[in-house]
Amino acid sequence: MMAAGCAPAAIRMEGDMRPSAALASNRDAVISTVSGYPVSNLRVFGSVARGEDDENSDVDLLIDPLPGLTLFQICGLEIELERLLGKKVDLVIAEELHRRIKGRVLAEAKPL
Repeated sequence: MMAAGCAPAAIRMEGDMRPSAALASNRDAVISTVSGYPVSNLRVFGSVARGEDDENSDVDLLIDPLPGLTLFQICGLEIELERLLGKKVDLVIAEELHRRIKGRVLAEAKPL
């Protein structure tokens, strides 16, 4: 269950800050926001985790679902995080990763 495309088009994404900087400056708020949802083990992966992000990169976040997590909650969390960071966020459920990329993603994922 991946939450692709949950954010409404009305959310304006900021282009003048790298996602890694937005995430670093809002780390505590991100953790606080995520703590309100039935998820655990929040990690960042992709270009932000590798230090290769630029102003147009998104924020790839990996989560483990807890019992009762719904698609509506995943989308709600994704939207909240996009508003908080001013960047596109992709929430990915770790157990749903395709086997071809799972090892690489899990190896580069960094806890927040």
